[in-house]
Amino acid sequence: MWLFGAYGGLATTLVVGARAIARGLAPAHGLMTETDVARGIELQPIDGLVFGGHEIRTGDYAAQAAEIQQRTATFPHPLLARLRADLAAASRNVVPGVLPNPGKAIAALADARPKRPPKLRAQVEQVQADLQAFARRHRLDRIVCVNLTSTEPALRPHAAHASLAAFDRALDRDLVRAVRPSALYAYAAASLGLPLIHFTPSNSAFLPAIRELFAATGAPYMGSDGKTGETLVKSALAPMFKYRNLRVLTWQGYNILGDRDGRVLAERENKLTKVGSKDALLPSILGYPLHTHVGIDYVPSLHDLKTAWDFVHFEGFLGFRMALQFVWQGCDSILAAPLVLDMVRLADLAARRGESGPMPQLACFFKQPLDGAEHDLHRQWHTLVDYLDRVRRTGGR
Repeated sequence: MWLFGAYGGLATTLVVGARAIARGLAPAHGLMTETDVARGIELQPIDGLVFGGHEIRTGDYAAQAAEIQQRTATFPHPLLARLRADLAAASRNVVPGVLPNPGKAIAALADARPKRPPKLRAQVEQVQADLQAFARRHRLDRIVCVNLTSTEPALRPHAAHASLAAFDRALDRDLVRAVRPSALYAYAAASLGLPLIHFTPSNSAFLPAIRELFAATGAPYMGSDGKTGETLVKSALAPMFKYRNLRVLTWQGYNILGDRDGRVLAERENKLTKVGSKDALLPSILGYPLHTHVGIDYVPSLHDLKTAWDFVHFEGFLGFRMALQFVWQGCDSILAAPLVLDMVRLADLAARRGESGPMPQLACFFKQPLDGAEHDLHRQWHTLVDYLDRVRRTGGR
């Protein structure tokens, strides 16, 4: 498994959790692929996953895990002690990432940036070479790439995005304003025929040009923006109002969070990308316009322990108005890590089966499922269950 954004809180939690499960030190809570719904399907074992990645910050997994433990007490100290060798081995597979036109918030996270960064084409070639070297060194059958980088500012439409030929010309001309880091990572994965899970809301990964490249190499891919907290609850609750014909008038949400994600989202241009993905699903599910708003504020002391408060004002029988309120308090990385593991195993299954293109069976994991108008969590879930049933009928492989 190759992680873009390898030393982030989510990626670190993912590596720690996967190695803990593989060694029998922790239960597989939160993993759908470890439940009856996936029984009889030949999925990559957790202990068969090898981790590598790109990162724009220096460090290692042990240091990142210790920082997380200090701030949120996510990992018990005895667990980290027993995983010391595992974390050191994974750290040896992390290499410097690329950073073309990232926006000021993400640029500020980088420990060091060269005064003269390599040309875009050279950056792509370096990412490709890193992936190929990882596969050779560990004699891997397949690599699944996962984008866990920070939310980028929206990439403005450009003529270079319209086709693969135009995008290649932009790379050769070093047209930096036409790309973001996610675009180069996705291009590299697509060029090598590697499956890609795009877990962020950044809009540069699936440009028409890059999707054309995925089509040419036949790799499966899916995104965007993992659905782990407040939006997950929305996508489960909104159908309830629809099924009972209770008209929602207002759905107001407010999120506070810390950590590097919160710091990045404190920048307006990055926040707009994130809010767009959180604010779009309610009209789609309910079928009518309503007053909806999502607020996000940075609270440094919370670190990765996010709190969301939602107020739902709705109208029932005889036009009587009522309200629902809920508070969601959770650790973002703890909620997201098992989703990534599930999707990596399912993307690996799709690649092994020779499937290509978007993976609609993974829509239930995303706020903005690619090419999908369906946001109802229940219907999305049945799409996944139906897919797994079809796999089972063909022998589970």
